[in-house]
Amino acid sequence: MIANHKGEIPFIVLLLPFLSGIWLGLSFSSAGYLNWVSIPLLSFSLIFVAFNLGYARLDFYKSRWIGGVLIHLILFFAGWFCVIENNELNQPAHFSKHHSPYLITRINSEPVFKNGLIRFSATVNQQMSDGKPTVATGTLLVTINDTTAQKLQYGDELLIPAKYNAVDPPFNPAEFNYKQYLANQNIYQQTYLYPGQYRVIAHGKGNPLIAYALKLRRHLVEKLKVNIHDTSAVNVASTLILGYKVDLSSDLLQAYSKTGTIHILSVSGGHVAVIYLLLNILLGFIGRYKHGKLIKAILTISLIWYYALLTGLSPAVCRAAVMISLIIIGKTYSRYINTLNILAVSAFFLLLYNPFYISDVGFQLSYLSVAGMIILQPMVYGLLGFKNRWADKLWAACSVSIAAQVITFPLAAFYFHQFPVYFLISNLFIILPAELILFTGIFYLALPQIVFVSASLGWILEKSILIMNKVLLVIEQAPFASINKIWFNTAEYILAYAIIICMAYYFFNRKMLLLRLALVLLFVLAISSSFKKFKSISSNSIVFLNLRKHSGIVFKQGDKAIILSDLACTDKNYRYSIQPYLDSSKVTDTSVYTLAQNIVSPYLLKHGNIIRFNHVKVLIFNKPLQNVRLPDKLKVDYIYLTDNPHATITGLTNNYQFKTLIIGGNNNDQLITDWEKQAADSRAKYYCLKRNISYISLSN
Repeated sequence: MIANHKGEIPFIVLLLPFLSGIWLGLSFSSAGYLNWVSIPLLSFSLIFVAFNLGYARLDFYKSRWIGGVLIHLILFFAGWFCVIENNELNQPAHFSKHHSPYLITRINSEPVFKNGLIRFSATVNQQMSDGKPTVATGTLLVTINDTTAQKLQYGDELLIPAKYNAVDPPFNPAEFNYKQYLANQNIYQQTYLYPGQYRVIAHGKGNPLIAYALKLRRHLVEKLKVNIHDTSAVNVASTLILGYKVDLSSDLLQAYSKTGTIHILSVSGGHVAVIYLLLNILLGFIGRYKHGKLIKAILTISLIWYYALLTGLSPAVCRAAVMISLIIIGKTYSRYINTLNILAVSAFFLLLYNPFYISDVGFQLSYLSVAGMIILQPMVYGLLGFKNRWADKLWAACSVSIAAQVITFPLAAFYFHQFPVYFLISNLFIILPAELILFTGIFYLALPQIVFVSASLGWILEKSILIMNKVLLVIEQAPFASINKIWFNTAEYILAYAIIICMAYYFFNRKMLLLRLALVLLFVLAISSSFKKFKSISSNSIVFLNLRKHSGIVFKQGDKAIILSDLACTDKNYRYSIQPYLDSSKVTDTSVYTLAQNIVSPYLLKHGNIIRFNHVKVLIFNKPLQNVRLPDKLKVDYIYLTDNPHATITGLTNNYQFKTLIIGGNNNDQLITDWEKQAADSRAKYYCLKRNISYISLSN
């Protein structure tokens, strides 16, 4: 049973209004809302104090509900207040609110070298103007195009020019919102530097504990490379054991994601639990001595937090470390603590420290999966009974995987748009190899380099990882390995969780009303999904995409689409900016062409630079057309300016009769500025894609 009464899980009850306040605060986090939040927070707090002081004298015990309402209101506004206070843009000294030629920054994350670029986040400490420093705050995302910058480390202080830009929002439909992702980490500006544009002015200015942990982790990664020769095996080992994900390939990530085993590569509760079990065995002898239980608890908690520090103190690891620490304390003093309540306590204090954790996908999935295992696993396990001991153990393992998958499905579908069909098989297979890898890896890293022992442990690690990877790749390539293109909107996402909650309560107390409600909600969800799909496949549209340095137009006819672009469908920019729109629009049949190719299809005809899509005519105006003069005006609906043609708006209006001029984002800034001015002067209707969202035109 989860709990006999709500008094057994008080933090669950108290966490809900706090979470609600944080969620609202994420949408309204500017300093302008501070008075609207702090005044009610202070008022309700004072009323609550007065209520408790006069509880007996004024017979308030007859209206105990008032205290409950007040504490919920206090926690709600406290959650909102925490978000406003933690939003760095609300600080008066934030570097974006003042102008100066230089910034003094300190690297606050481990620099990552990828594709010839060094990227890291940096805390702005000071602004330099006329040689005089002034205090500044804020966090900046720094990218350096310089291979010598590989020497940069956490804690280094840099003098950089104060030339930064706001992070761009998503420009194309269904594109990943990188701006919001960084905003949830309190990063709102970014800068791009070249050799000679930065100078290291100090070393070792970061937190000494974190600096030591990162240095030790790098050393341990190098130690793995000594006796593990396969690169992919080293990358998986460093990710699984140490949380070092920098070198992990996209192919391996996709294999783990499509098989529903991506959680193995995220150091979280399962890893910390294995560490706890190992320490419990190794330190078991201490409990026989006087004060042994207390000493064992202190050592175990210290080593668990040391491991958490070593793996980067991610929210998932912190949650697990807090939970296990509380469990150890409870066992040491022979106190019973409800596991669900411990989960809520860890979430409360982590969110109190940083309310933006709530928007972290890893944080959400971590807490939901543990909650699912606590609440749903006993219910799933109770559905079947086996007399055979091994069959019962197998079903117990299956019930854990099913419970975690059920509770995280709506969230995973909302963010990742897929469902791993063979998750049960892949998770059952991966349990033993993952534990073997973790145990072997810990022993390998803990022991000094002993030639035979280290080589043997390294061989076991490498072969275990390679076998695990090979099996997962086979499962990934199996027919119907995953259901893709699941695009829940917010309402559908909430509906899915409402169905799960109703069904869970039904299995808990067998009330038919809950089952009927779940079926009604399922029917509503089915109608919503069907209507969305019908609307998508029955609509036709033209989308002029903003691909920055590239060009792209999508002609969508129901569930078919023709894409004109200089990007190949295998290009990462195509997968990032174009594919999400096709998937969200339920497009199943795509054809990709360059802008120079002729096309003949049932719904689109392209000859030269003229495109006819249904009843819409589009002209692609590029360099080959810049000197062409027509005897008569050509009537078109859209002119798409691309590839920096030398043209004037007057010249275009002399040759063409058009409704809308689309200025591609891949043209240079000076040409775009000239065209915009000319179009405004001639009152021509135009739309510029540069630093703007895509232009969508419905053609039916």
